[in-house]
Amino acid sequence: MDWNNVRYFLAIYKTRTLAAAAQLLSVDQATVGRRLSALERQLNTRLFLRTTIGMLPTPFADQLLPHALQLEDAALAMQKTVQDSDMGLAGLVRIATTDTLAQSFVIPAIQSLQEQHPDIELVLLTGAELLNLSRREADIALRTIRPESPLLIARKLMELTVSLYGSAHYWRTHAMPVRGEHFAGHSLLLPLQATGWSEPEQLAGEAIDEGKIRMRCNTLWSLCAATRAGLGITELPDFVAHEYPELQAIWTEHRRHYPVWLVAHPDLYKTARIRAVMDAICAIATTCQNKR
Repeated sequence: MDWNNVRYFLAIYKTRTLAAAAQLLSVDQATVGRRLSALERQLNTRLFLRTTIGMLPTPFADQLLPHALQLEDAALAMQKTVQDSDMGLAGLVRIATTDTLAQSFVIPAIQSLQEQHPDIELVLLTGAELLNLSRREADIALRTIRPESPLLIARKLMELTVSLYGSAHYWRTHAMPVRGEHFAGHSLLLPLQATGWSEPEQLAGEAIDEGKIRMRCNTLWSLCAATRAGLGITELPDFVAHEYPELQAIWTEHRRHYPVWLVAHPDLYKTARIRAVMDAICAIATTCQNKR
């Protein structure tokens, strides 16, 4: 059985759409479709049902899954064996992080790194999804939530701060919120999903029971843009909000700290190119922390 076809099967099983599987594997959607068709012809059976809600696995696909995962584990073990002996400052390194951490810390680190080690090729994967380092979806990750797996090396890279913000226009048309009134009379903007820097249903440690939730955003950039537009108030990481003079912080005495973790698989952690990338990121983080 062609291992490459099995990789595509696992990606579709995980993501349930051809488009998402293509993004995960860094290929186009047509390639995913062709690989799936090739595997179905080889096995002479249908693996997924195409529906309006995505690709639903057939009972045979469910039976095939554990065997496909065994093949994946064997392939990953072979890759790790090769990488453990790879001490050259060349090759591919995939970094998973968020858009904001990428722009402020990772891209400056890559700029410095490529001046010293031009043969290291970088792939930058940004988004809220936590990619699986154990299954080589990424080699290094920057996360605001510490991974639970004891198999990963997680180093506390730095501490950032988050404050309550509104735009200058918003504060001209609204009184300052009063502690204990739970944002009565205020429009609130919140993240759509949990983040390492936000608190569930709270802003700056204050319950939001009396406030009016105007919008929930699935990216930090959207949340920041909505705040700048005067649609409401929210918590924002200070390193992001400081880029926009129209954003004004309040309750700064309640500013909170949150960690950023640099994560790698212990097998990859030993290779020269991974160490070089991690060292470059650490250097940029240290410089930014010292400036603050």
